[in-house]
Amino acid sequence: MVTRAVTDAATIERSLDEPERFADVFDRYYDAIHGYAARRLGPAAADDVAAETFLIAFDRRAGYDLARPDARPWLYGIASNLIARRHRAEARQYAALARTGVDGPSEGPEDRAAARLDASAARGPLAAALADLAPGDRDVLLLIAWAQLTPQEVAEALGLPAGTVRSRLHRARTRIRAALPDDLKETA
Repeated sequence: MVTRAVTDAATIERSLDEPERFADVFDRYYDAIHGYAARRLGPAAADDVAAETFLIAFDRRAGYDLARPDARPWLYGIASNLIARRHRAEARQYAALARTGVDGPSEGPEDRAAARLDASAARGPLAAALADLAPGDRDVLLLIAWAQLTPQEVAEALGLPAGTVRSRLHRARTRIRAALPDDLKETA
């Protein structure tokens, strides 16, 4: 829930008459969207996905539902749709990581720290399990795990009923747990 004095909806509405106001939404969420895309696709593709997310959002801002004060789910939905276009490459990346057991690309110290926190997502059995998930199940799981959206926000982001999100999340978690070695199942 948005607790800022000026909601995202108010900023987007104001940007219809003053387009430069949309920069506030960009400034507020670019790093989070870029980080999510980087975790899903790597840093190089994340630049493109994040930029395209905000370009699309800017172009579609007139259609934004002003009853929703928080633009985060909307932006993650746009980013997820862009990522879905690349899901075959993503699945190949996870499959390659599963074969090599090597962490994905990393650039600066903050990327290395994030990579350490997410290292389990890029290793052997977990990477293979992520690669084997249906794209819709993987989107739900990663929006919750990496973007820290609530199931309701994921439903908004992907335009799905809440029950579908819960079902996909349960299915994804079950498949991931089944793929983990026994010594890691306690922490999953």
